[in-house]
Amino acid sequence: MNVRKLCAHALLIFAGATFGGFLCGHIWPSDSSAIAATRHPKTITAEKFVMVDSGGKQRGTMQVSEDGMATVSLNDADGRDRAELRVGPEGSAGLGFFDQNGHELAVFGEGTDGHSGIKIFGSQGREVAALGSLPTGESALTLYDANTGRARAGLGVAAKGEPALVLLDQSGADRAELSLRTDGRSGLALLDGQGKIIAGLPEIPSNAGSNQ
Repeated sequence: MNVRKLCAHALLIFAGATFGGFLCGHIWPSDSSAIAATRHPKTITAEKFVMVDSGGKQRGTMQVSEDGMATVSLNDADGRDRAELRVGPEGSAGLGFFDQNGHELAVFGEGTDGHSGIKIFGSQGREVAALGSLPTGESALTLYDANTGRARAGLGVAAKGEPALVLLDQSGADRAELSLRTDGRSGLALLDGQGKIIAGLPEIPSNAGSNQ
């Protein structure tokens, strides 16, 4: 049995999710609006609103930008961006959380093609984990080195239900693959970092030793 063929699909099903750049920027309007306490209208129509605290500090905004991006943003007491909910004009949607320095902590998103995912970031703003899925049925979890940002491990399931585990070295090269096919056949491959298998362990059929 060809170990490479048995394990080759592993690299195809563990890639982390991506969902566009609609959470990369921050849009914070500077003007304010009054909110009526009594006899308020049932419908208020405007392009943007600003929420302030009792001291007049901005704590949140709701607006539609000139490019059609609908945004709800929340600030902490010092005016720092801490959370954003965005919906793009083409239908993409995302929710992001940020630390006191403006670094991303977690991002949840969905693209117009149905590709959805979650990204988790470390203290320095580097991505450390990603969980994603495609409308075709693939799903994957990818773990990254917080120091280099390179992928180090991936666990995925293909559209046909075939799971695979991939381990990568510090340079990002594939070094080990473990996979299981829908027919029950499993395989393990160890690689030299250049894509060449140096050891393999395919499953041995139950009748292989009947003539020994």
